[in-house]
Amino acid sequence: MHIAQGVLKTISLNKLTSAGCRVKIWIADWFAQLNNKMGGDLKKIESVGRYLIEIWKAVGMDQEGGKVEFLCSSKEINARAHEYWPLVMDIARRNKLPRIIRCGQIMGRSEQDELTVAQILYPRMQCADIFFLKADICQLGMDQRKVNQGQEKMSKSDPSSSIYMEDDEAEVKLKIKKAYCPPNIVEGNPCLEYIKYLVLPWFKELIVECSEANERDKTFKSFEELVDDYESGNLQPADLKPALAKALNKNLEPIREHFKKDSNAKELLKRVKAYRVTK
Repeated sequence: MHIAQGVLKTISLNKLTSAGCRVKIWIADWFAQLNNKMGGDLKKIESVGRYLIEIWKAVGMDQEGGKVEFLCSSKEINARAHEYWPLVMDIARRNKLPRIIRCGQIMGRSEQDELTVAQILYPRMQCADIFFLKADICQLGMDQRKVNQGQEKMSKSDPSSSIYMEDDEAEVKLKIKKAYCPPNIVEGNPCLEYIKYLVLPWFKELIVECSEANERDKTFKSFEELVDDYESGNLQPADLKPALAKALNKNLEPIREHFKKDSNAKELLKRVKAYRVTK
């Protein structure tokens, strides 16, 4: 799980629940099978779904009082098939095949890919989900915008640079050390995005230990304050990166501890890591 999916999603959902929302997290096992994830093996896909839930619980997702429900798509659809499939059929009647093919982007496919019949069914089902769940607010990535409205999300396309929830301390430090972080430039700077969207919302501050002997450590309480220092050159990547890595590792430590100490979680992670991911 990418850190944005784990930590950023938790931050967003905790904001929603604190505002009085009830959240449904759709564990889309059937959709993963339709798109041939894990070779289409539903048992492996179900294990991955349990792993995702385990991480969200460990990172601090607020589930008190039933605020958050984890719903498995195959079980929910089977239980209310008489509601679900008429929605899918209605959406199918209202759309032409080229329109559905253009929606292949939501599965990580292009219009030139040779799609299976299952992958033609996928976009219609995802569109039906919103009505089936009676959702007022939908949180989806921009790659989903051809079917539903989307939002920007942090990339996880490069495994060598992306931060994952099970990365150890050394991996996080190395990835941040190698990360693109041009001096004085804020726009398109991934290190600053991590601070803006993950670190400051979670910890409410970023403590930067200055490498210069005559400089004092500085605590940033707002992103605007940090941007002013970074653009002016008062804050350099050499000081920013270690502070970011330290904050991210602090964020991930409870997850590492959970998967070390909880025997069920430990076995689940071992099983999921052994799976071969298929596109």
